[in-house]
Amino acid sequence: MQKKMGRPVADTEPVTIRMSREMIREIDDYRRTLEDLPTRPEVIRRVMADFLKGVRRDEG
Repeated sequence: MQKKMGRPVADTEPVTIRMSREMIREIDDYRRTLEDLPTRPEVIRRVMADFLKGVRRDEG
């Protein structure tokens, strides 16, 4: 079953950040390598989730 894309459900709030155009290009290049072509916000959520899992693993 494929995950739905778009706005996350429930207890969320928006976060606005500025990124260089180069970083945005790199994000777009990366997301195009993914089978489901997620949106920019979805790719950023996935990358942050993976990063935070790694941080928690390193702390424990």
